[in-house]
Amino acid sequence: MVRVPIRDVAGRSYGTGKRKTAVARVWLAPGSGEHKVNGKPYDEYFSSPAARADMIAPFFVSDTLGLFTAVVDVRGGGISGQAQAVRHGVSVALQNYDPAFRPALKAAGYLKRDPRIVERKKPGKAKARKSFAWVKR
Repeated sequence: MVRVPIRDVAGRSYGTGKRKTAVARVWLAPGSGEHKVNGKPYDEYFSSPAARADMIAPFFVSDTLGLFTAVVDVRGGGISGQAQAVRHGVSVALQNYDPAFRPALKAAGYLKRDPRIVERKKPGKAKARKSFAWVKR
């Protein structure tokens, strides 16, 4: 199957990324490399260096750092989950922009949705797996 670029009339590509409860919607367009997350510059929104590295990792892997401008809307979860959701969304958007980026992104594992989510609490238990203290009498 031959993959074709998926872009709108303005030349932007779109990607959705998820991690835990965070959902990121990413629009990529050719530009100067200024990335905005929820209306703020990405280095202002993500104060942690690890979160910033997660955000720009797909650009490093595909050798496109500084060639695209990303506009991101991310909701839910915490900082780490949001950063990884953005990484997933940027990777999908890059793949949609040019399918030639797919092998590098796939080899890095950035196109894979991490399925790990919080396990639900069960009735009769203190938490998902923790039992109440056992009392003999």
